[in-house]
Amino acid sequence: MANRTDPLAKSIHGTNPQNLVEKIVRSKIYQSTYWKEQCFGLTAETLVDKAMELDHTGGTYGGNRKPTPFLCLALKMLQIQPDKDIVVEFIKNEDYKYVRVLGAFYLRLTGTVADVYQYLEPLYNDYRKIRHKLSDGKFTLTHVDEFIDELLTKDYSCDTALPRIQKRWVLEASGTLEPRRSALEDDFEEEEEDKEEEQPMEIDEPNGREKDSYRGRSSPRERDRERDRDRDRERKHERHHRDRDYDRDRDYDRDYGRGRERDRDRDRERDRNRDRDRDRHRMREDDYSRDRDRDRDRDGRERERRDRDRGRHRSRSRSRDRRERDREDGEYHRRRGRGSASPRGRGEDGPREEPKRKKEKKEKKGEGNAPDPNDPEIIEMNKLRASLGLKPLK
Repeated sequence: MANRTDPLAKSIHGTNPQNLVEKIVRSKIYQSTYWKEQCFGLTAETLVDKAMELDHTGGTYGGNRKPTPFLCLALKMLQIQPDKDIVVEFIKNEDYKYVRVLGAFYLRLTGTVADVYQYLEPLYNDYRKIRHKLSDGKFTLTHVDEFIDELLTKDYSCDTALPRIQKRWVLEASGTLEPRRSALEDDFEEEEEDKEEEQPMEIDEPNGREKDSYRGRSSPRERDRERDRDRDRERKHERHHRDRDYDRDRDYDRDYGRGRERDRDRDRERDRNRDRDRDRHRMREDDYSRDRDRDRDRDGRERERRDRDRGRHRSRSRSRDRRERDREDGEYHRRRGRGSASPRGRGEDGPREEPKRKKEKKEKKGEGNAPDPNDPEIIEMNKLRASLGLKPLK
């Protein structure tokens, strides 16, 4: 609740006034002891007393970036948003220089372009010394006019980003501001008048009359000529100041443009390197996926060849086993049919019936190779076998 902006406060530059201070710096201020103890419950009237106690300016300092009381009071002014008349009185205060600097800093953050130039440029004539705390905690000596010049020409002041404002010569060209008149011009005019008054007077010795050597001849014409000369001198002086401001603004714009161009080149180079790395990574991924697909295809082909060889070997071994089984079964049946005399090998109706195809083969084979019983050789062979006690040939 203590860090909330006043509900009656108006938005500045289209945003909450406290957002003009960066979030990190704002968080540091909220956590500081000075903010919690000294800035709690301050109003536009009581803020003046705290501003009169200031003895230095600055932003944040130290390793943990502590905020200075100057920056805390500036944020408090953004929070309560005092009237413009109060801020103008801060700036016009000549007794307390830090009150004047605080008002100028606040007006630079929240004021319009015309108000900034109107109320801050007269402070160029304030040459009083002020102390400024650096980021390392040390103090340095500066002046009020230098601080005002920093507010009008730089983008950062007291670790705070300043809103962008138009150049003075642009406002002069548009008629928003009048040409700047330096306070030294009045001193120059007074010096010229003093010189004219102190001009020596000539005395005419014979006649004893005093004669003004400077205005002795056609004094009205000389006065007009002198007035024109003074006017030309003032115009040259104004033109000199305007050209100097224009050169300074042009140098600032050129440096700012160079910095932006340098940042743009750096970003472009970083994007180019990122695209190159992305393309290299994509090519590496494509090569990896291509090698992986090639390995997968090779593994698939090898697996298919192994499966095919395994199936061929399995079918070959199966046919070999079948042939061996058939051979063993045939030998078993032949052995069983030739040497078995038990009634188990025969059925009730005689030997088992053989398949038709085998039976036909046997009949054909028997018809072609059956020996003739009337053959004399067979008869003699049977006699010989009978004498040896063997069975006759069938």
